[in-house]
Amino acid sequence: MDVTVVFKEGLFGSLSSVFDIAKVVIPLMIAMQIAKDYHVLDYLSKFIKPVTNFLGMSKESGFPLMVGLVFGLAYGAGVIVQSAKDGNLTRRDMVLLSVFLASCHAVFEDVVIFVAIGANGWLILASRILAGVLVTYAVSKRLDRINGYDDLLPQTDK
Repeated sequence: MDVTVVFKEGLFGSLSSVFDIAKVVIPLMIAMQIAKDYHVLDYLSKFIKPVTNFLGMSKESGFPLMVGLVFGLAYGAGVIVQSAKDGNLTRRDMVLLSVFLASCHAVFEDVVIFVAIGANGWLILASRILAGVLVTYAVSKRLDRINGYDDLLPQTDK
């Protein structure tokens, strides 16, 4: 087999994959900015209150949870940091949000990208959300059993 044929196939195959991913990511980034500008996530975070209660988080953690879940870990981390600086989150909330988002972040964006390359989206979505809920619930219950767990968590400056 000729090296140029292999190179050509690799180049065009890679460019095709990048284009397929860009067709998904660019509209998602536009939707994220629109949702941010029109405070759609503030409204939606009210509906996630039962989930935050189940996971042992305060109602103030709903917005950062939604942002991280929908738009990704980097943007979610920025919202968590800002919420913590504003004094809206407890250290427990920050730990539980971090645990949840570490195992289950950007689920919609990632699922759409994997579906674009042929994966089963429902299986990926269900398994990631289930893993995030189970791990966070277990950590929440463990924190309930540890006396003085606040002493184990890093201090935050306000």
